[in-house]
Amino acid sequence: MAYLIPSEFVTKMVDAGESKIFMSTRDTLIRAYMAGAILALAAVFAVTVAVQTGVFLVGAMLFPVGFCMLYLMGFDLLTGVFVLTPLALLDKRPGVTVNGVLRNWGLVFLGNFAGALTVAFMMAFVFTYGFNTDPGPVGTKIASVGEARTLGYAEYGLAGWLTIFLRGMLCNWMVSMGVVGAMISTTVSGKVLAMWMPIMLFFFMGFEHSVVNMFLFPSAMIMGGDFSIMDYFIWNEIPTALGNLVGGLAFTGLTLYSTHYKTAPKRKLAASAKEAMA
Repeated sequence: MAYLIPSEFVTKMVDAGESKIFMSTRDTLIRAYMAGAILALAAVFAVTVAVQTGVFLVGAMLFPVGFCMLYLMGFDLLTGVFVLTPLALLDKRPGVTVNGVLRNWGLVFLGNFAGALTVAFMMAFVFTYGFNTDPGPVGTKIASVGEARTLGYAEYGLAGWLTIFLRGMLCNWMVSMGVVGAMISTTVSGKVLAMWMPIMLFFFMGFEHSVVNMFLFPSAMIMGGDFSIMDYFIWNEIPTALGNLVGGLAFTGLTLYSTHYKTAPKRKLAASAKEAMA
């Protein structure tokens, strides 16, 4: 399980951020679309396991399979580019601009949302046999999650909005560790193990992930969740995405970049200390 030292994998992070900024619109959208779709399927899988076993921990332990699949395939999540692309800007890579970073975020958001929405419609159709029956226990659970994580927060006003924001920060602290985990090993087993641990933690703790929510909430609305599109955006998606950006960049991207890429000079021993050691 070959391991790259921090200075090596942080360099890979900056290089990856640069390459994503210059990627073609077509490739960016395709990779984002597939990432959103695969993560949505993983969310359905995890909820299904949790409902059928009655043990949420089991669902959380298995959810990372989708995350590992999409990153091994080279697809992109919004939560990942939130962390990687600003590092290329900070490193002053040639041609990297603020507009280029924002363009990448916008395209990945659209691709992720389209992929997650596709799976939401497909799974709603499956759960309801073409919208002819009740959605069943799994569909009902997804609908209840949608209500609890919109109207449930709205009940507390600003404090509720800030709670979502903080849950979004904590989420992408862990998810971005998973993104980095894909870079710290040169073997598939090493990558999977490094990605698995933080993703399992975020899912079990109920933190807010903007791309997972792109599936959960439209899916919940399709299957009878009692909340509106504006409820979803104001009381979940917007504060979640902002929290994902701040948490991933502050806790993972900037910390690793500042200490392993732009390492501070080593402390110099005072003259008296040198004499004492002589």
